[in-house]
Amino acid sequence: MSTTRPCPPPGDPGPGADGAASSGTPAAAGAPAVSRRSGAPGVPGTPGASPPEASSAYAPPGGVRRLHLVGVAGAVPMSRDFTRQALYDWGWLPAAGADHRAAAEDVLLVVSELVTNACLHADGPEELRVSSAGKVLRLEVVDLGAGTPAPRTPHRGGRPGGHGMFIVQRLCLDWGVVRNEGGAGKTVWAELAAPG
Repeated sequence: MSTTRPCPPPGDPGPGADGAASSGTPAAAGAPAVSRRSGAPGVPGTPGASPPEASSAYAPPGGVRRLHLVGVAGAVPMSRDFTRQALYDWGWLPAAGADHRAAAEDVLLVVSELVTNACLHADGPEELRVSSAGKVLRLEVVDLGAGTPAPRTPHRGGRPGGHGMFIVQRLCLDWGVVRNEGGAGKTVWAELAAPG
């Protein structure tokens, strides 16, 4: 299902089950936003008690981390390494168990898919932003592309290509696209739950 709403701040859970809009800060006037809500079962970070030593480890001390990617060779592995370091710094890694390891692997896979999509369809990424608020990690990839990423419909697992945004949709709590106000370009964002 597709809805249009402003890009929520990190940690905003998005629309509720009843479809009501979130209480997030609205995007700047005139900046169209597209959001797609994943209804996928088995999303990591289901409610439950977290280990005492990890309860406050997910809040980053430095806010948003940025990696400039203009003209960089090897943008995908560089982005994965950058994000992996943030996961270590914020307590997602080293993984305490299988659920924690799976959550970290999901984050790295989503980073790979978003940056790859920018490389293939948007003349390359400009910047990767990684931030954490509470138990939600937010990824943003900025590019100058004109297209709007979307999962291929219908999705056919056996067909080559076209799986990236389907993977993002399945693994994330929410994701969307915000167009740059000043002209060309966009930010593709995705949010994932911390292991619970």
